[in-house]
Amino acid sequence: MQLIKREADKHLKSWLNLRNFKVLMILGARQVGKTTLIKSNLSGKKTKYLNLDIEVDKQSFLRSSSLTPQSAMSSFSNPEVLIIDEAQKLSETGRIVKGWYDSNLSVKFIMSGSSSLNLLNQSAENLTGRNIKLYLPPLLFSEVLYSQDWGISEENKKGIKFYKNQINTLVFNTMVFGSYPEAVTTSNKQEYLINLVSDYLLKDVLYSGLIKEPQLIRKLLSLLAYQSGSEVSVNELSNNLGISRVTINRYLDLLERTFVIFRLPAFGNNPRKEIIKSQKIYFWDTGIRNALINEFNLDINRSDIGSLWENWIVSEFAKKIFLEGNIKKTYFWRTKIGSEVDLVVKDGSGKISAFEIKWKGNKVTKAFTSKYNVPVTLINRENFTDYLL
Repeated sequence: MQLIKREADKHLKSWLNLRNFKVLMILGARQVGKTTLIKSNLSGKKTKYLNLDIEVDKQSFLRSSSLTPQSAMSSFSNPEVLIIDEAQKLSETGRIVKGWYDSNLSVKFIMSGSSSLNLLNQSAENLTGRNIKLYLPPLLFSEVLYSQDWGISEENKKGIKFYKNQINTLVFNTMVFGSYPEAVTTSNKQEYLINLVSDYLLKDVLYSGLIKEPQLIRKLLSLLAYQSGSEVSVNELSNNLGISRVTINRYLDLLERTFVIFRLPAFGNNPRKEIIKSQKIYFWDTGIRNALINEFNLDINRSDIGSLWENWIVSEFAKKIFLEGNIKKTYFWRTKIGSEVDLVVKDGSGKISAFEIKWKGNKVTKAFTSKYNVPVTLINRENFTDYLL
């Protein structure tokens, strides 16, 4: 498979150069390229790779935990970097790595996992103050674009204006089939995505043990796919599926922690006039969204094009923020009289940016600017590269 240059490469290389290194935790959904990221950046270093999803590696890891830290590393041939993939598969992983780390060994540790649910709750608790987290989302559109053979790169963007038609085609294909690395490079995109949803993505959700009726997660995901970009009512979902609001909220939390969806809360400081208890739900990857409802229509006039475009743009912003370590917060804004802004981004200093995302049309609300003295920027098919590249 083609190796695509990632923004995360910079973060990983920076960590490798740290003198006072901490345990690196790389988190993201299955198949987003965590293992490829690690191996491509550790070429030339002496490494030991353990995948706790493989029984022989799991047993090797557990046997080493009964040894002294020095002997444990010796059993792994004294690597420069010890990589523990699918670390969430053992609840003891964080405790064991903490013991090794605290022994001041000349070894760097990388833990990666396809679910933040157990890895963060258990391992990160044991490694408090000892870890750095790197979140890896599906490919950014910039990464997809720069991997094309047109000659456009991060360093040389001048050719973009000459490839408008090609870029528009690439965008639409990315909206339909998403940005998982293999979905970008394979010729069997539809087959890959359907298998990904069935064999990998739902596997992590079900692995949690919190799901008593697996078919309900499928139904819930299908409902969310049809409502992506719309305000989601937990009551409505509860009524449609015949399960309690408490269970719906637990499932939504689980889907968020396993990197399937993310939520935008409503932005506002006047609860009497603004809808502040609402939430919108988006998919991290629109290819996953389309696979869940088996909708791979390549007609640019497909009926859901507006919501698909909005999900794609919002997810691009979210992926960049994800890579930066979630130092910014995202919201949507709507008043009771219907004035609306699709995306509000608030950075660590409190600075606010607002965006209206439209497939067609160019009208934006003036109400948000009047209230917060912040201009609302229109993102459409003509200017989206100004904000995503």
